[in-house]
Amino acid sequence: MKALKPLPMSGREVLPLVEGGKGIAVSNGESSGAWAAAGGIGTFSGVNADSYDENGNPLPQIYKGKTRRERHNELIAFGIEGGIAQARIAHETSNGNGRIHMNVLWEMGGAEHILHGVLEGAQGMIHGVTCGAGMPYKVAEIAVRYGVHYYPIVSSARAFRALWLRAYHKFRDNLGGVVYEDPWLAGGHNGLSNSEDPQKPEDPFPRVLALRQMMNSFGLNDTPIVMAGGVWWLSEWEDWLDNPDLGPVAFQFGTRPLLTQESPISTAWKHKLLALQPGDVFLNRFSPTGFYSSAVKNPFLLDLMARSERQIAYLSKPVGEHSAEFPVGPRGRPVYVTESDKQRAEGWLSQGFTTALKTPDSTLVFVTPGQSEHILRDQVDCMGCLSACNFSNWAQNEEGTTGKRADPRSFCIQKTLQAVSHTEDCEHQLMFAGHNAYRFASDPYYKDGFIPTVKQLVERIATGY
Repeated sequence: MKALKPLPMSGREVLPLVEGGKGIAVSNGESSGAWAAAGGIGTFSGVNADSYDENGNPLPQIYKGKTRRERHNELIAFGIEGGIAQARIAHETSNGNGRIHMNVLWEMGGAEHILHGVLEGAQGMIHGVTCGAGMPYKVAEIAVRYGVHYYPIVSSARAFRALWLRAYHKFRDNLGGVVYEDPWLAGGHNGLSNSEDPQKPEDPFPRVLALRQMMNSFGLNDTPIVMAGGVWWLSEWEDWLDNPDLGPVAFQFGTRPLLTQESPISTAWKHKLLALQPGDVFLNRFSPTGFYSSAVKNPFLLDLMARSERQIAYLSKPVGEHSAEFPVGPRGRPVYVTESDKQRAEGWLSQGFTTALKTPDSTLVFVTPGQSEHILRDQVDCMGCLSACNFSNWAQNEEGTTGKRADPRSFCIQKTLQAVSHTEDCEHQLMFAGHNAYRFASDPYYKDGFIPTVKQLVERIATGY
């Protein structure tokens, strides 16, 4: 394979190898610092990052506020404290090598406050900010204020064009690169648009080429593109290296760094990764963000799938075929469904799914009483971890609500990601992964359950495999 050539990124020449940021304590200061120490760009997550007590033990994020607004303010404080702690660890671990980036989601709760707080409190320790999950127009202005570079995450040339014309053209010098995140192959939340079919993945080369051509039209010929999602062996991407049509390109690895000695995920999670098979990662739309996301098809995800399958449409008054009366709620107030849907619902009732919950789309989903209690408790306990949440109907506006009915087909994403990150339970929690995660089981590098250090992994990746 062609030798990797260093690229100037965030003010220094580095290997064109970037650690992908994974939220809620999965990409932390230790793993990102080790990646930077190996000569690349390490990325710690600024999403609900861990902070520590005087003995170095992670502090549990316990919310004491009685209202969502009070808990939201606590979440912001946790985020700032944790982000600074992870930046400090990454800075010390890197030994002055590579670069350290912080990854944030624009649609996370309190994103702007947390960005300002962490960048202010960790000045000189963070060299770049990567930001996706929405249209982060303001991230450029914030990054410039603290003298760091910014790296928007997009999934199309059209998205970058909108960001550039609206905001980024004013902050050209601090644009460190553009991350192209493949919406079919990347782990976590993906940027599929309404015009794209989740079942029909597109070749990334034409899409990245279109992005490069768009960037060149703005005079950004030398600004790197970071290819993210679906990258496993660089030998499979050799035609991208030194390609004059694509210009400078770096490669981001999100899933492979999960299986390193520095990775903070549980032993159970690491063993689960080593056993995945093709098709075990599922592109779904259950996330309370409203975005598609890629996660392992475990019992947690299977329950969400089954919950949505136990669903029928209803009307508040009889109209046409919706003439069959069906009682809902403790008082048995009637709604109207089709006769065939009523028969389906009665079948679910006989199986123990005796509670019908209304959704924002005028449908009923059928769950057990225990599931209903769990869903409603999580909705009540919402701490505003998103700018707008379909599950709890929280929003960061003055009213504190989306104005829509809370959606029982979704889940509390903060609660489950905290659990999967800090316990051994990776079966009954959401477990994000890229679609190539099944390759751990067949890649000879991981034979007999071998788990490398970050340094060993970076050296291995640089060989092409």
